[in-house]
Amino acid sequence: MKKYFFGTALIMFLLSITTSDLQAQCIFNGEKWVVAGTNEPCQNAIITAVPFLRIAPDARASAVGDAGIALSADANSIAFNDSKLVFSEDDLEFSASYTPWFRNINLTDMYIAYLSGYKRLDDLQAVGGHIRFFSFGNIQFTDENGNPTGQGNPQEAEIKLSYARKLSDNLGFGIGGKFIYSDLASNQSVNGQVISVGLAGAVDLSATYNNEVSIGDTDADLTIGLAATNIGSKITYLNASNDNRDFLPANLGLGTALNFELDGYNQLAILADFNKLLVPTNCFDNCDEDGNGIPDQLEYNPIQAMFTSFGDAPNGFSEEIAEITASLGLEYWYNNQFALRGGYFHESPSKGNRKYATVGTGLKYNVFEINLSYLIAINQNNSPLAGTMRFSFLFNLGEE
Repeated sequence: MKKYFFGTALIMFLLSITTSDLQAQCIFNGEKWVVAGTNEPCQNAIITAVPFLRIAPDARASAVGDAGIALSADANSIAFNDSKLVFSEDDLEFSASYTPWFRNINLTDMYIAYLSGYKRLDDLQAVGGHIRFFSFGNIQFTDENGNPTGQGNPQEAEIKLSYARKLSDNLGFGIGGKFIYSDLASNQSVNGQVISVGLAGAVDLSATYNNEVSIGDTDADLTIGLAATNIGSKITYLNASNDNRDFLPANLGLGTALNFELDGYNQLAILADFNKLLVPTNCFDNCDEDGNGIPDQLEYNPIQAMFTSFGDAPNGFSEEIAEITASLGLEYWYNNQFALRGGYFHESPSKGNRKYATVGTGLKYNVFEINLSYLIAINQNNSPLAGTMRFSFLFNLGEE
C-alpha cells in the first residue's frame, strides 16, 4: 500500500513543537519535574536513531517477553548475547525469521526479516553472524504543501559478525562487530539540505556464566548473561557536525535463567532480563548552556554518553530506575520436541509505557524447528504493536 510522508522538514517542525509543548507543561515542584497540575512525572522517553536494533527479531525470544540474554543458545542468540554460542549443544545452526510489522494499524508492507547462524570451531570457540533488515514499505513523499516529491522504499539493515570463546568451563566471552545502514528518505530535502543515507558502525560485548546449582532438593542450570550492545559511532542523515549527530541505541542488559529438568520428558526455564539504554536523558531546564543551539546532551561523544547516562535524569535516581525495562518469561519443553512459552515486557509510563504479554509455541523434529509468537498489548488502546506475530525457522545441521 502507499503511505504519505509529509516531508522531513514538516515532521521535524512538528516534533520540535510537540517537544516544546510537553516541556512547557512540565514544572519543577521543588522536588521533581511533574506535569503541571498533577504529581505525575513528566514524559521523558529516550529517543535514539535506528531503534530497530532493539527489536527482538526471532519468535522464540519474543515469546518469552524479549528475555533473550540468558535464554539457552541457538542461532538467534547473536541478536542478544554472542558469548552464549560457546555453550550451545549443537555444532552448526542457521535460522530465518519474519515479522510483519504494524499490522494492527493496517500497514501491510512493513516487515522485519532476520537471518542468523553460527559454527562451533571446537570446544572453546564459536563464530557467527546475522543480517537484520527492516522495510518500511512503499511511501509517497510530499513536501510541506502536500505536493508529491517522489516515491521511495525506506529501509534499514544491520550486518554483524561475532566471535565467542570460553575463558573457563563456566565462563564465556563474546564480541561482535556490526555495520548499520539506514535509508529513511534519501534524495529528499529539508531546509535546503539533501537527505542522505545514514551509516554507522558499532560493537557488542558480552559475557555468560553457566553452572549447576541446587535449589532445595532440585538441581538446575543457572545462566547469567551480561551484554553491552550497539556501542559505536553516532549517525546523521544530513550534513551535520559530529556534535549534532544522533545516538545509536547503545544498551546494557543483564539476563538470568534457571533451567530445570523436571524428569526425562519435561524441562522448564524461568527467565528475567533487565535493560537500560546508555544514551543521555533529555533535560527540562538549561539544556543549552553554551548557547550554540544544540542541546548539551546531544554534544556528548558516545563514550561520554554511556557514562553520563547513569546519572543525568532530571528527576534523579528514581528516574534512572524508571529507564530500566524488565522482561520475564517461561519456556516449557516436552520431550525436547514441543515447546510452550509465555512472557511479559514492562516499560515505565514516563519512558514510553510499552507493556505487553507474549505467548508462543515451538515444534522440533530432527534437524528442523519452527517457532511462533504472538504479542498482546496491555493498557494501550489501538497499540500498533498489538497482534504482532513472528515466525522463525531453525535448521540444526550438526548436533554435537
